[in-house]
Amino acid sequence: MIFFQNNQKIIKGEVTAFFINESLHFGPSSKSLSNKEVSKVQFYLNNLRAKKLKEKIIAFDFSEKNKFLFVVVKKDMLPNNFEELGAIFFDFIKKNKIEKINLFADTLNFFKNYGENNNLILKFIHGLNLKAYSFNKYKTKNNNSFNHNIKINSYKKNFLNKNYLNYKAIESGVFLTRDLVSEPPNILYPKKYVEIIKKLSSLGLKIKIYDELKLKKLGMYALLGVGQGSVNKSYLVTLEWRGNKKSNDKPIAFVGKGVCFDTGGISLKPPKFMEEMKYDMAGSAVVVGLLKSLALRKAKVNAVGVVGLVENMPGGNAQRPGDIVKSYSGKTIEVLNTD
Repeated sequence: MIFFQNNQKIIKGEVTAFFINESLHFGPSSKSLSNKEVSKVQFYLNNLRAKKLKEKIIAFDFSEKNKFLFVVVKKDMLPNNFEELGAIFFDFIKKNKIEKINLFADTLNFFKNYGENNNLILKFIHGLNLKAYSFNKYKTKNNNSFNHNIKINSYKKNFLNKNYLNYKAIESGVFLTRDLVSEPPNILYPKKYVEIIKKLSSLGLKIKIYDELKLKKLGMYALLGVGQGSVNKSYLVTLEWRGNKKSNDKPIAFVGKGVCFDTGGISLKPPKFMEEMKYDMAGSAVVVGLLKSLALRKAKVNAVGVVGLVENMPGGNAQRPGDIVKSYSGKTIEVLNTD
């Protein structure tokens, strides 16, 4: 969990994190530490600089009850580099089982290159949260659980809290995509997938669902052919977001492949690594996650997502090599390989 607050005091018994430059110069505000305490920290960092250590995260036992973490920020880093640094920071605290941290975000303002650029702090937190994702839904025993609580201390607490909502929207979409891709194929079959998508209508997305009867009326036999060997029905779903109703331009379109499991059909795939064919719906998961993010952000854009949801299985009714089907465009297609 991430919390934003404005408390510039170091609390005994808690782990405190600061940003420092690659020269390992420490310069927190006077309200955080006394001059004597700053000198103590700088003496330690000077010794590390002499040893030419290249760690990106430095740990220092400041006292028996306080541990400091220093996040090393290099010169001329790009915004995406701060996301990467946030991910590295999460790996460090997870490896060392540090669950509660106070991060003094304003220490980044001591850098001439990055001073007062609070969006970089948000990038750092964003990268940390993306790295923190895990999918443990079906694990009977999870020995790798890690619940982090990070307090972001800053004079710009209100700005950070408000502007982080956009990043949270992105994270929510990304996590939905990852959840969908991680689900096993016996759970996420086409109909179940449709039910998950339908719930996004509460965010303002316009959802249209085309079942097999509607797909036949539209002449979408190429799509239907892929799924006709499965006991699970095939669907096509559209997700529409109209964030700019004044615009008459055509919406941006995103199309995602949603083969919930792909055995190859009659042209059966080799068994090795076939379990990974549950990922054949990843393209559709990206589209669904993206549209969710746009809706949560109230993005000023018009966009539509289209996902075809099928399961390619061998069976008595499966499509055969040599079959000829007609597509939505009216063109005929000879199927030489059902994979």
